[in-house]
Amino acid sequence: MFDKLGIAGLLGVVVMLGGIALVAWQAPIVAAGIAFVVAGLGLIVYGMVTNLLSAFGLGGGMGGMP
Repeated sequence: MFDKLGIAGLLGVVVMLGGIALVAWQAPIVAAGIAFVVAGLGLIVYGMVTNLLSAFGLGGGMGGMP
């Protein structure tokens, strides 16, 4: 998984988790809400990319060739 993210993607994940940890230090309930929002956005992007790939006839499986 990490080889597909690249250095910028990996750094983005680290910064995002650090930000949520910083918020959790002060307000754990707010941090849980932020984590749910980030997870929801990730699922939305995954769904959009999957639909876009299948619209172009590229399978859209996101898991490689069957």
